[in-house]
Amino acid sequence: MPKYYGFKVYGYYLYFTSHCIVEAMHVHASDAKLTESGSAKFFVKADGGTRVAEKGRLSDKEVLGIQEFIKMHYKEMYLQWAELSSEGFYRG
Repeated sequence: MPKYYGFKVYGYYLYFTSHCIVEAMHVHASDAKLTESGSAKFFVKADGGTRVAEKGRLSDKEVLGIQEFIKMHYKEMYLQWAELSSEGFYRG
């Protein structure tokens, strides 16, 4: 599972999986196990804003912090996503 970064953001790794690339760009936030069970899922919009599809076990503070991080770094994150997918940003 490709991680967007090798470090944790608010205590969670940000990643996507190879089967995720058929959907619009999104970010999973999970603990070291990198499992979707209990993880959060953020669909990323073209302006870097996000829609929370699943909150998982994250607190409201962690969700907001991760959303802010994604907003600041979504362009570089998108480059990694785009290497494997042609689906682009979330349109919802």
